[in-house]
Amino acid sequence: MPQYEDCIIFLLAKAYQKAHSSFKQKLAPFNITPVQQLILAVLEEEEFLSPGEIAERVAMDNATLSGVLDRMGEAGMIRKEGNPEDRRSIRVLLTAKAKKMCEELAAQRKAINEEITGRLSMEEKLLLKRMLRDLKG
Repeated sequence: MPQYEDCIIFLLAKAYQKAHSSFKQKLAPFNITPVQQLILAVLEEEEFLSPGEIAERVAMDNATLSGVLDRMGEAGMIRKEGNPEDRRSIRVLLTAKAKKMCEELAAQRKAINEEITGRLSMEEKLLLKRMLRDLKG
């Protein structure tokens, strides 16, 4: 086996490409990106978050997130409102349209996770998650 094929970075990159491509295909009927789906999942668990709080949860810089939130707002998935406790800040909420999609999106996430890890035992799946979290830092 060539040395590069045993390189962790190469293996992670190839695994990411496969997972990301499969997930994009599953999300295509919803006309959303994997990042937008992640933001919807975060907001489904806890609404009224500030953009900064969302950025922290999805490990994204504020400038990038701002553009994503703008596109999601234009698509009718989220809305922004002023924070009554701090008029300088805003909070982000799901629209009714997005709330309707969340259950099916969760099913798609579960399906792609199973598709990717289906050949692993439960113990291997737990170990993989732990190792990925450790690598993520």
